[in-house]
Amino acid sequence: MSRDMSTVAVVMFDGAPLFETSVPISVYGVNRCAPDAPGFTLLAVAAEPGPVNTTGGIQMHAPHSLDAIKDAGIVVVPSWRDPRERPPEPVLEALREAHADGALIVGLCLGAFVLAAAGLLDGRRASTHWAFAPALAAAYPQVQVDASVLYVDDGDVVTSAGTTAGIDACLHVVRRLWGPAAATSIARTMVTPPQRSGGQAQYIDQPVPERAEDDELSRAMAYAVEHLDEVIEVESLAGHVHLSRRTFDRRFRATTGVSPLQWLLHQRILRAQQLLEHTDLPVDAIARQVGLSSAVSLRPPFRRVVGVSPQEYRATFRMAGIDR
Repeated sequence: MSRDMSTVAVVMFDGAPLFETSVPISVYGVNRCAPDAPGFTLLAVAAEPGPVNTTGGIQMHAPHSLDAIKDAGIVVVPSWRDPRERPPEPVLEALREAHADGALIVGLCLGAFVLAAAGLLDGRRASTHWAFAPALAAAYPQVQVDASVLYVDDGDVVTSAGTTAGIDACLHVVRRLWGPAAATSIARTMVTPPQRSGGQAQYIDQPVPERAEDDELSRAMAYAVEHLDEVIEVESLAGHVHLSRRTFDRRFRATTGVSPLQWLLHQRILRAQQLLEHTDLPVDAIARQVGLSSAVSLRPPFRRVVGVSPQEYRATFRMAGIDR
């Protein structure tokens, strides 16, 4: 059947957080008199029987059942209550059928777990909230989890990180299907930036896990964090805990959802962020403290990971009382 892309179904789960659940409703379901935007038909869908209980004990009643998904050109799963729980099979089947019939499927934040359970992310690159990326990678090893970006557009499936990244992903869908004027018009009425690139990084804090199930990896990660001012090779980290490079890579990716090199780069950038926030050190000195030779070496990976230059980051996040 031919689906109307301006009809948007939002699949609401009991126990899911209120903000994430409301994101697609705010983008697609509010008449903001945005002159360049299409008129959306929003279908709030109850994924399970009964009222939807959400953050703060707030209870909502979605007027539509899963059958309404059959009418939607865009189906959004804004969140999910528990990454350890498998979503209900009727929901998974409804998503599979909608996808096979040409609907664009969008999973925001923990909604990526629902899409993964439905098999819609197999062999695909996908994003979710950085804190849950390792769990997604471990539960669904066939998914290429990218914990570093705001959202991933893989054609007929879109996934995003948490909270405001969901707004970015929803506006991206508008921009892709109806053009930048439509997305800008909606963003203006929401008083939010009209475009943040999906490749822009989540602001990530990735310390050594407090309860690492793999003691060898935990020791290697702790060693790396303590020696970020030095040149660290992955081979040396593997040797530090008496593992082969291949075994170390495999176990590291299974535990964290990213490669050792990606994790190490994020640690260097995280340390640079902390120094930019809390010290007066010039960027050259900060680069040396995080194991890079100069500001010239720091700026490209910093911008790639964080989305802004070190100077712009300092201007935005500079702490009032700095340690000199």
